Amino acid sequence: MKGFLLRAARVGDIDALLEVERRAASLLLDHGGYDLLAMHSLASHDLEQGILHGILELAEVAGQVVGFALCGEVDGQAHLFEIDVLPEHGRSGIGSALLESVCHTARARGWMQMTLITLRDVPWNGPFYKMRGFVELQEREHGMQLAAIVAREQGLGLPARLRVVMRRRCAPAGC
Repeated sequence: MKGFLLRAARVGDIDALLEVERRAASLLLDHGGYDLLAMHSLASHDLEQGILHGILELAEVAGQVVGFALCGEVDGQAHLFEIDVLPEHGRSGIGSALLESVCHTARARGWMQMTLITLRDVPWNGPFYKMRGFVELQEREHGMQLAAIVAREQGLGLPARLRVVMRRRCAPAGC
C-alpha cells in the first residue's frame, strides 16, 4: 500500500494510539479464549514510556494515525510489546512496514535480537511473525524478564497453549 507515513510517536499522539489499540483488539473478541487478551490494554503511561525510553513508531494515512509498534528492552534486547493496525487498514503492508522500521531502529540502538509474545494461531499474529523471520523460543531460552512476562500473562488467565514466544536475530541492516 502506498500513501502511509511512518514516524516516531509524540505525546500528543497517545489518545489516537489508544484508539488504534482498542479498535484492533476488537478483532479478537469473536475468538472465544482471546476475549481475555483483548480486555488487557495499554495505559497512557505505557505509551509515554515508549516515547521516552523505548521505540514507539506510528503509521499515518492522510494525517490519521492508523497503526503503531511499541518496543522496549527485555533481558538486554529489544522486545516488541505491541503492534496494532486499524482493521480497515489491515493487510495493506502497514504492519510489516512498522515491524521492519522498529527492527531497524532496534539494531541502530545496538540490540542484536528482538523478542515478542503473541497469539500462536491467529493469522495476523504468530503466522505473520513466522513469515517475517521470527522463530519460536523454548521456555529454557527465556531470560528472567521474558519469563516474568510470560508468568504474569498466565496469572491473568491467558492459557499458555494460546501464546508463543518468538525471536528474530538482528542483521546489520535491521532485525
